[in-house]
Amino acid sequence: MTVAPTTIRAARQRRSGTTRDRRRAIAGYLWISPWLLGFVIFYLGPTLASLYLSFTDYNVVSPPVWIGVSNYVYAFTKDPQFWNSLVKSFTYALEYVPAGVVISLGLALLLTVRFWGTAFYRTIFFLPGLTPVVAAVLIWQWIFDPQVGPVDYVLNAVGINGPGWLGSTKWALLALVIIVLWSSVGANRMVVFIASLEGVPQELYDAAKVDGAGRFARFWHVTVPMISPATYFNLVLATIAALQVFEVAFLTTNGGPDYATWFYMLQLYQEAFVNFDMGYASALAWIFVSIVVGLTYLQVRWSESWVHYEGGD
Repeated sequence: MTVAPTTIRAARQRRSGTTRDRRRAIAGYLWISPWLLGFVIFYLGPTLASLYLSFTDYNVVSPPVWIGVSNYVYAFTKDPQFWNSLVKSFTYALEYVPAGVVISLGLALLLTVRFWGTAFYRTIFFLPGLTPVVAAVLIWQWIFDPQVGPVDYVLNAVGINGPGWLGSTKWALLALVIIVLWSSVGANRMVVFIASLEGVPQELYDAAKVDGAGRFARFWHVTVPMISPATYFNLVLATIAALQVFEVAFLTTNGGPDYATWFYMLQLYQEAFVNFDMGYASALAWIFVSIVVGLTYLQVRWSESWVHYEGGD
């Protein structure tokens, strides 16, 4: 039986194609191997190690000792500051996230109006987001200073006693919210809103205007639905960032006064790098991961009822 030349040629082409695909795959893995090694060594490895350590008693000096879920039980039942840190973190998030998203959207709406100097004003509002955290903290510590700060000076000039701000258990949390709002509302979140607003088709506004919709109606029924993906994106990132707040509180109040700004990340830092209880700190980290994942899942389910994607049903 004689095999047709075309059959032999087709078989050779298939083998050649398979060899070429294999070489391309190997070359691709070689190109990404530095990233894969970095991911395994610096991310996946430490993540799995922290999961193991969360079930141990580990103080860095001595070898870890397996204690099961004792760290988690201690966190929820015996740690005097665990629940306080969660409450303070969520209180901060409830104050910061809505205000931050609304102000960023308001700035984006103003800066999408075409007039002379728009690019200049966009730059001015974006600059605080480029300010290093330490520099921003030093500026605002002076602004809120009850003796020489301009805020209390103005309040005293009109007959109002300054509240003490960072030194007050009642006002310290709000002061931190103001500091972070100043440095974040004109940064990436505003840029995302500007890009989303500029992507709304003008034809939709024209059609709504023809139908008799006023300015607010056009904003509510055209702008809000069209930018809902950007709004959802900013909400998720702002929530995660708010729950992770650390630097501002650490540099200004260090959790005080009287634990008024004792956030969850400060609690974790205290256990890990002051008390050197790495096992318990790892448990706190995984509790935080579980909370963030749960909140993100709830936000995803909630978004199904109000986020409208282009081309969706």
